Amino acid sequence: MDAQEPDVVGIVGAGRLGQAMARTVLRAGRRVVIANSRGPDSLTGVISELGDRVEAGTVPDVSSARIVVLAVPWPSVPEAVRGLEWNRQIVIDATNDFDGTDLDGTTSSELVATLVPGARVVKAANTLRAEMLASDPNQAGGRRVMFVSGDDGEARTQVATLFDDAGFSAIDLGGLATGGALQQVGGPLSGANLIRLPAEN
Repeated sequence: MDAQEPDVVGIVGAGRLGQAMARTVLRAGRRVVIANSRGPDSLTGVISELGDRVEAGTVPDVSSARIVVLAVPWPSVPEAVRGLEWNRQIVIDATNDFDGTDLDGTTSSELVATLVPGARVVKAANTLRAEMLASDPNQAGGRRVMFVSGDDGEARTQVATLFDDAGFSAIDLGGLATGGALQQVGGPLSGANLIRLPAEN
């Protein structure tokens, strides 16, 4: 599988969040290349569980995909992206700063954006627990809400489409400074599990 093919999504991180995002991507009809810091050989069990539309790769392999999900613990973010080259790939920042880092008035995703120069960062998939993210978003006659924010409108649209295709109802919150602040730990949407019901005729 070539990570640069348009229907392939790369995922950096193969823990609970990374695997939940892989299941989301598969529901959207895309394919997955997933990587962790220990190398492809360590992912045999994960690949076997996720199925034949998922392959293991190296982190540089994964980072060449058009959409890349960052699904590592917050303290691991700088090391996970160190030395990678970015050429307008979309990076979905699904991380959460549970450590309470002093961000000096910026959002956590704005900080992530400084670590991936050349990429277009979209905050998404961070407000739901991993098991909820992995589960069927069609609930109670509606669809589970997925918030997205980012400073590049076209990137937000692509990410919203990915989650809509996976069954979520994506809501665009605008830029990272405003939307990211709503989504990140301490924001009013952090941990929110909302269902969007269809409009009545």
